[in-house]
Amino acid sequence: MQHIADLGLDAYRFSISWPRVQPGGSGEFNAEGIAFYSRLVDALLEVGVKPVVTLYHWDLPQELEDEGGWTNRATAFAFAEYARRMARELGERVDVWTTLNEPWCSAYLGYGSGVHAPGRTDGEAALAAVHHLNLAHGLACRAIRDELGESTRLSVTLNLHVIRPEDRGSDSDVDAVRRIDALANRAFLGPMLDGAYPEDLLADTAAVTDWAFVEDGDLEITRQPLDVLGINYYSTTKVRHFAGDGERAQNDGHGASAASPWVGADDVEFVTQPGPYTAMGWNIEPAGMTELLTSVAASYPDQPLMVTENGAAFHDEVSPDGRVHDPLRVGYLHGHIDAVGAAIDAGADVRGYFAWSLLDNFEWGYGYDRRFGIIRVDYETQERTWKDSARWYRRLVSSNVLPAVDDVDDVEDGDHGAAGSAEQGADDGTPAERL
Repeated sequence: MQHIADLGLDAYRFSISWPRVQPGGSGEFNAEGIAFYSRLVDALLEVGVKPVVTLYHWDLPQELEDEGGWTNRATAFAFAEYARRMARELGERVDVWTTLNEPWCSAYLGYGSGVHAPGRTDGEAALAAVHHLNLAHGLACRAIRDELGESTRLSVTLNLHVIRPEDRGSDSDVDAVRRIDALANRAFLGPMLDGAYPEDLLADTAAVTDWAFVEDGDLEITRQPLDVLGINYYSTTKVRHFAGDGERAQNDGHGASAASPWVGADDVEFVTQPGPYTAMGWNIEPAGMTELLTSVAASYPDQPLMVTENGAAFHDEVSPDGRVHDPLRVGYLHGHIDAVGAAIDAGADVRGYFAWSLLDNFEWGYGYDRRFGIIRVDYETQERTWKDSARWYRRLVSSNVLPAVDDVDDVEDGDHGAAGSAEQGADDGTPAERL
């Protein structure tokens, strides 16, 4: 908490672990788990930082997975009751309630390609998970507003994909973009913001499922008013039509698997992007951030937006001077925050930006190998060390002017011990010189 205060942040996004507060996914709640998050919220408020809470960041209680997980409609209703209880416990102290983080990953990587838990490789299961996650979002929004009132601020965070054709003059490559856009983006934007699944998505996946898991009235539930739409952005995607010759290229940046997360799109292949790259192998292209924000703003001009994740993993080392010099990360943040400013200049209603992440954290299948934090964590000693990117970010937050890449102050960060959560900090105002 001291690091958050010293950085000057005015908002902090963190995720509640459902199994931590309700180990079985239904029934009894864990009072100690709830008390931890309550103390965290109080501690944030004490230093003038707005708590932005995410209710689901991919960790599902095992008992629910044993009953089918997100392929089981009942999981959506269990999630709504969990959301209701957390709203009751944390109440109006929370500034923004976010239902789901990146349901694309939960559905397609968990049930389609199997690179995330629960490791299933079933296309129909992945699409059922898509719908039940959409349904869970809508049911949770209703439960939270029922508990706290209509003025409660609600959100969802989507990792929307920036998809480009290899050959813009090729009708088949352009159609490949349409197919992937339907699976990656409109499968969630449609139900959540329009109250309907795209017709082309249903047609493209008709050989996989008849979508019978969508019941009457579901799409009235999935479409709930959102005070802000969270958008996560890291890199871009390039696709082309696959004619069936040779091995299909699958350079989508989402992990190696014999199964594809792109259900019903076997005739699309993913082309290697030009560098530079982060340690995740993701290409670095700030212009994609501007493209994404302006595109969503054009489609939904009345919907406020917020960048809820953006950042880069690099192989950081502590230098002989005791500092962590990470110019690549500073450059990444500089370019992408400037790209957010360009989107604002173009008319996108962007309300804030969260850097991923405050601390080096557990990066799912990569464990502790990939470091995203602007503060380094020594996993043996738990010592925290401000990287140059943290110093640069503090300069940005304090001035609301985009500093030069080499404008890294040398103010000592002090010895604050271990922070309570390996989640991300944010400045909740529009960055760069656009204020």
